[in-house]
Amino acid sequence: MTPASQALVDYKGHPARVTEVADKIVLALPDGKTKKVREKDIRLLHPGPVTDLTTLPDQIPDVAEAWELLQGEQTTLAELAELVCGAYSPASAWQVWQLLRDGRHFSGDLEAIQVHTPEQVAQIDAVRAQKQQTKLAWQALLEHIQAAQLTAADRQQMTEVERVALGMTARSRILSACNVPNTPADAHQLLVRCGYWPVQENPWPRRCGAVLETAALPVPTLLAEDRLDLTHLTAWAIDDAGNQDPDDAVSLQGDYLWVHIADVAALVTPDSPWDLLARERASTLYLPEQTHWMLPPELIQQLGMGLAETSPSLSVGCRFDGEQLCDIRVEPSQVQVQRITYDAVDQRLQEPDFAALAELTQAYRSRRMAHQAIQLELPEVAIKLSDQQIQIRPCYPTPSRSLVADAMIMAGEAVALYAQQHDISIPYAMQPAPDKLEHPQTLAEKYACRRSLKPSRTLLEPAPHAGLGLSCYTRCTSPLRRYADLLVHQQLRSYLRHQNPRAHADLKDAMLALDETNSRNRRAERHTNLHWKLLYLQQHPDWEGEAVIVALDERKTTLLLPCLALETRIRRQRQHQLDTTLRVRAQSIDIAQQVVSFQVI
Repeated sequence: MTPASQALVDYKGHPARVTEVADKIVLALPDGKTKKVREKDIRLLHPGPVTDLTTLPDQIPDVAEAWELLQGEQTTLAELAELVCGAYSPASAWQVWQLLRDGRHFSGDLEAIQVHTPEQVAQIDAVRAQKQQTKLAWQALLEHIQAAQLTAADRQQMTEVERVALGMTARSRILSACNVPNTPADAHQLLVRCGYWPVQENPWPRRCGAVLETAALPVPTLLAEDRLDLTHLTAWAIDDAGNQDPDDAVSLQGDYLWVHIADVAALVTPDSPWDLLARERASTLYLPEQTHWMLPPELIQQLGMGLAETSPSLSVGCRFDGEQLCDIRVEPSQVQVQRITYDAVDQRLQEPDFAALAELTQAYRSRRMAHQAIQLELPEVAIKLSDQQIQIRPCYPTPSRSLVADAMIMAGEAVALYAQQHDISIPYAMQPAPDKLEHPQTLAEKYACRRSLKPSRTLLEPAPHAGLGLSCYTRCTSPLRRYADLLVHQQLRSYLRHQNPRAHADLKDAMLALDETNSRNRRAERHTNLHWKLLYLQQHPDWEGEAVIVALDERKTTLLLPCLALETRIRRQRQHQLDTTLRVRAQSIDIAQQVVSFQVI
């Protein structure tokens, strides 16, 4: 029904008076403004005349008696206004319209108002009470967040913010209500600020997608099989103190080097449950706060070098004639291993066993360096946690570490040559030659050299590894903690046991999947180490240290802090020169954003 001039209408929930009816209807609004609208945008409440919109009552009248009288019936706005207010007027029409919009006792259209039953009213009241309770709880949650006094119920709701902080979802209603950007770093800051996360909380492994859960699978038992008995040799598993997954050992038989490697493929066969679990993890994740194993400790106890009286091994043997490896053997074996630390070996390098090993590996390293191998000794640190205290210790190259590293590289080259000789499909590690051959000496030269190196890749065909100075190479000495090494072992075992190895295409698919997972793990470890370094600086506000200038560009100077193995940038000054040492202190630290600025002192 088209309203006439001076009629009372509802326009977007507000009363309005019709002043003109033409192509469009002109309304006078309570604030004195006028508005042209279409007929469909208004609801006619009373034909008028209405003069002063500001005097219309806002309160909802008492309708209990009228509601009881109308039970089971249908009514109209005019009838209900007369029944409730005694007359149908602009004022009563507006009051009853508010009653209808409230929806507790009545609902429907102006000419067909439905009367709610007592049961319907009770249900509406219950829903409204629940909404009010939810609203109050929401307001309380925001207040608790602001005051950093979360309750148990609050913590359950804060999981949505945690999901943003971990990169599992993009938005959180709580973040938006707190006027906090919906980013992982900002969510992290809020979680720490309100006490949901401790200051030390490290979100990076989960944010990077690393698999951290321990699978509940029955651990298989190693079966007896024919193995070469090498228990008469003295085999040394040389590791850091506290190492829990020793996967290699070395021994000499005259001038013949044996590298004994945990025979993981004897238990973890292709596509078995443990193989699938290890493939999903790709590698053991070594974090300062916890180690997340690629394989379970129970399995490592069976296979680790020196963890039992004798250890099942895949032993790689070779002789180095001064120029190349020869007499290569790959044998499933049984060995008797003695565990020893790097520090202890450094103290015993004059003893015959270690002196001979050092002489052999040094000769092998000299051959690699003659073939343009690149040796970069950039600062490294070990980060450990003890009673929530962070300890950062520089790692320096030592003779024993070089000995072990070169023995493992020898084993990798030997296996690569063996696979070629016997046409065994394995993943090879290769690295293209740099555009310019360098032998860096200073820290700045080593930093520049590292940045210029081309990334290594994994291929199914042998190719030179320029960084190691080898014509072919494969990583094979850590099958307990690297799935790529385990793949090599599985292929070798299939050949040695006259079984069918993985097809070339299957091996390629497995390698492609590993690339992404390994990248994920490297990101998790890199960000985790930076997380604890920044926390260390935060715990030591008076820290000062040396920084070396390793790169200069137009506006920025890149510094490397050797004692923290930490890289940072400052504004370039005219006097800055490469390899100059500056004394610096941390000026500002943002754990969540992983940003630190240093001041030269």
